[in-house]
Amino acid sequence: MLKKIYKIIIVPYGLFLLYLMLLGMGRFQYRDHLVRIEPVFSTIKFIQNNINWRYAVMITFGNIIMFVPFGFLGWLFPELKKLQPLIFNFVSAIVIIEALQYFTRMGVFELDDIILNTFGVYLGWILFRYTEKTFTD
Repeated sequence: MLKKIYKIIIVPYGLFLLYLMLLGMGRFQYRDHLVRIEPVFSTIKFIQNNINWRYAVMITFGNIIMFVPFGFLGWLFPELKKLQPLIFNFVSAIVIIEALQYFTRMGVFELDDIILNTFGVYLGWILFRYTEKTFTD
């Protein structure tokens, strides 16, 4: 039952996330192409320099939590049940999306986003493995 619900929801969910990443959340077109490739420290600076720290923490953890469902892609594509192909495919896709943000100037190409999003997929994969063992054995 869980697999059926997932298969129905994941495509609209993915499209919704794509909308948020390219057009939503008050996005506007930047004047310049922006890149932030300083891992971890740029997120720490973002949290420290933001007046509303709750917003900063919400954005940071949102970058993890919003991508947890993609850890279950093994239900759609059996080859993605293994961690290495899942992470390779996900990182490839998220780099393309970050590049789209850069080239359209509708966002910033951020290495930290790639790291946080990928960590979310990893957490999802751990939950996927637990769910598979618990409910299918």
